[in-house]
Amino acid sequence: MSSRPLEKRELRAAMRAERKRLSGLDPTVAHRVADHAGDLPPAAVVAVYRAIGTELDAAPLASALATAGRRLCLPVVVEPDAPMIFRRWAPGEPLEPDLVGVPAPLPLAETVEPELIVTPMLAYDARGWRLGQGGGHYDRTFAALPAALRVGLAYAGQEVAGLPVEPHDVRLHGVLTEVGYRPFA
Repeated sequence: MSSRPLEKRELRAAMRAERKRLSGLDPTVAHRVADHAGDLPPAAVVAVYRAIGTELDAAPLASALATAGRRLCLPVVVEPDAPMIFRRWAPGEPLEPDLVGVPAPLPLAETVEPELIVTPMLAYDARGWRLGQGGGHYDRTFAALPAALRVGLAYAGQEVAGLPVEPHDVRLHGVLTEVGYRPFA
């Protein structure tokens, strides 16, 4: 076994603990992030996510984007090792668990292709690399939708000096935190 997966596994454990710590510090963080919704790159259709565990809550951002006239969608896992699909969604509409148990729009919702994908993460670095949960759902989806802008949603404290990178990893175009939007070169 190579050292890289072990390195990522250890980093994931450390960053889960750090994200948990950060999530308990300030209950207004998600609303402060939403205050920067207008700083995101232009996109008519924006994919957001439903937070699980200590992921930064994207609900206030979703509300701000919807108020600004952006159409929203949520990712849906329909096959275990395939890219996710996206279904149109608006705050308050009903959700049901997808294949991996994440709340997702009902199957009757229109399937759309987002221009901007907001993604949760455990960590990010200044080069735009993202450390996710390890399932590969977002990296497969990013690879399948190369024209979509990829923006991480995180606490500013989730930034690390550098991340191990594997061939399947896909860089972010920017990150949105409580201190604002930061594009990556």
